Amino acid sequence: MARMLCWFTATLLLLWTTAIGTVRGGNVTYDGRSLIIDGQHKILFSGSIHYPRSTPDMWSSLISKAKAGGIDVIQTYVFWNLHEPQQGQFYFSGRADLVRFVKEIQAQGLYACLRIGPFIESEWTYGGLPFWLHDIPGIVFRSDNEPFKYHMERFVSRIVNMMKSEKLYASQGGPIILSQVENEYKMVEAAFHEKGPSYVRWAAAMAVNLQTGVPWVMCKQDDAPDPVINSCNGMRCGETFAGPNSLNKPSIWTEDWTSFYQAYGEETYMRSAQDIAFHVALFIAKTGSYVNYYMYHGGTNFGRTASAFTITSYYDQAPLDEYGLVRQPKWGHLKELHAAIKSCSKLLLDGAYKTFSLGPLQQAYVFQGNSGQCAAFLVNNDGKQEVEVLFQSNSYKLPQKSISILPDCKTVTFNTAIVNAQYTTRSMTPNQKFNSVGKWEEYKEPIPEFDKTSLRSKRLLEHMSTTKDSSDYLWYTFRFQQNLPNAESVLNAQSRGHVLHAYVNGVHAGSGHGSHQNTGFSLQTAVHLKNGTNNVALLSATVGLPDSGAYLERKVAGLHRLRIQNKDFTTYKWGYQVGLLGERLQIYMKNRSNIVKWNMLGTHQPLMWYKTLFDAPAGNDPVALNLGSMGKGEAWVNGQSIGRYWVSFHTSQGRPSQTWYNIPRAFLKPTGNLLVLLEEESGNPLGITVDTVSVTKVCGYASESHLSAIQLSCPPNRNISTIIFASFGTPSGNCEGYATGNCHSSSSKVNVEKACKGKGSCSIPQSNQFFGGDPCPGIPKVLLVDAQCT
Repeated sequence: MARMLCWFTATLLLLWTTAIGTVRGGNVTYDGRSLIIDGQHKILFSGSIHYPRSTPDMWSSLISKAKAGGIDVIQTYVFWNLHEPQQGQFYFSGRADLVRFVKEIQAQGLYACLRIGPFIESEWTYGGLPFWLHDIPGIVFRSDNEPFKYHMERFVSRIVNMMKSEKLYASQGGPIILSQVENEYKMVEAAFHEKGPSYVRWAAAMAVNLQTGVPWVMCKQDDAPDPVINSCNGMRCGETFAGPNSLNKPSIWTEDWTSFYQAYGEETYMRSAQDIAFHVALFIAKTGSYVNYYMYHGGTNFGRTASAFTITSYYDQAPLDEYGLVRQPKWGHLKELHAAIKSCSKLLLDGAYKTFSLGPLQQAYVFQGNSGQCAAFLVNNDGKQEVEVLFQSNSYKLPQKSISILPDCKTVTFNTAIVNAQYTTRSMTPNQKFNSVGKWEEYKEPIPEFDKTSLRSKRLLEHMSTTKDSSDYLWYTFRFQQNLPNAESVLNAQSRGHVLHAYVNGVHAGSGHGSHQNTGFSLQTAVHLKNGTNNVALLSATVGLPDSGAYLERKVAGLHRLRIQNKDFTTYKWGYQVGLLGERLQIYMKNRSNIVKWNMLGTHQPLMWYKTLFDAPAGNDPVALNLGSMGKGEAWVNGQSIGRYWVSFHTSQGRPSQTWYNIPRAFLKPTGNLLVLLEEESGNPLGITVDTVSVTKVCGYASESHLSAIQLSCPPNRNISTIIFASFGTPSGNCEGYATGNCHSSSSKVNVEKACKGKGSCSIPQSNQFFGGDPCPGIPKVLLVDAQCT
């Protein structure tokens, strides 16, 4: 993933010892407790930020925000098909500038983890493998297969040597402390029979022999050969991880999923800050020492980089959202968790460890120092009710499904279920509309006919093997004679995925598509045939290539059977066209746009190109394109693809999986930006808007039991303009939905306005004195404030 992703990359200098005890490798070693950096055991919090899923001008800010959130390590995959799109042709510029990204991590004083793979999955097209590998004779991906091993070792060695040449490994004074080879291979290993285990042994040995001076990991690989560390991926590694496969290896969590990747037709997966914090705290309580958040910033699947059916936005619910904005309370709650754990990290790493029961579903994890110091994690696994437990002669209330951290075994400094961080609301504000016919021009993509095709076959060709990932699109064309008067007939097509548009005599006859769970589908539609020659053209489209599973090189897509009326055309003389004419001519580029003749906007038809110009919104807020009025296609800004869109594929709740599409500021110039869209269906460009993205609301909640004041803070250059809601008393609900309760101080809103209005940030005490008296003596009170930022 991303789904089943895994990770970690780094390597080993000199020879690693496989004996029980510390394993040495330059300045980074490890033992059964943790990684050891420059002789010091470390508890490390890591965040995944993938360099090609953002732009270089964003990297500094993203890394800085991660650091401010208590992150120690930035983890990234390395994307083989980005760096070697054609065999022997390498690319390391722009968003692919891996060295620049790692140096930015170093400049901000953080460590790096490099997950070289080179199979990465990650919801990235073809799992990161370049498609040209598919055509290497005799190749079997990810197995003990000489052609695959040759190319894998060649690429991994190139990346390692590039890092060495820039002195970026910790053993050279650089930031890289960890590397990963392969990725969640245990999920498919059995499918390769005896070629699976031998491949694992080969991959581990190949990596270690590159002598990087830092450890390597294999995620979800419980048989990772020494000295490679086996690690956990998932949402609940404190509960599911069986542990390291050797006593001298530390417990590492390489992917703690902060949300989940999303496919077209599926709803957003929402994971709460409380749930993430609970499972991180549990993992640390059980002597885990390294946790990576996957993702800390997800970013954008620009261009055609998303895997099959994956939406363009990636892990938008991460602590830093797609646009790089801080998502609260997730960011703040995890920051407080990191601080609480770091405050007692020496005890956690050096102390004597014991655990004992506090109740049927309650447990204490205690770390005892030599001089009487003590740290404890008190766990309540009861998901239904708060409980009170007795620990070291003191009573503690534990909210349902929560963990309290006591750095001194006395005082609770953090509870995973109690959120002190403010909540924020992100809004999209329309900046420019395109609702005038005069603002648009259109170009109709021509429907090819059999006579004009040069690629021919007497059978249906497999889609991916034919396009070789040069385009999403493959035209299947043929012609046949109809010797009856004009008549209605039925076209029945079967496709292995992902999308099919049928045209008969140049007229759109129908469309069909599969889904993430079932890529194959059938299309049955009525067609009008004429007497004489009929031209049939079927446009097959992939929505990204598959990214997982055994024998990836055998995966198939595209049309595999066709009948019209009772005649089977599966074995027939077919003509093929790879890609669309507009693609081949690159009419989305400003200097090539006028190669074709554009017309004024007319009726909305399938398979149309649209173009317009717009100015960049003023200010520095992120920019997004609202494509809610469109169907399916791809969008370009100044020649750069901002990704595929598929607004017409609704979820079970009847809404698009994604409506807004990120336009990085780096893609824009002040005026005259060219927007080009390829629309496969019949979307209406008049409804498109260019929007700005910002945090517009902040909300805080405080009760007598856990917080003495609310801290509200608007983003930079914004102030609190309106107090939407304020209640000191017994308001119902929380920041996600609220109402005034039976007890309410009448001065709530007035006093909060005095304290906050016109300010960028403010503090509101949860006290009777601040609100001019006790509105309901003897009743525990809550303070809830929701404010507008302008």
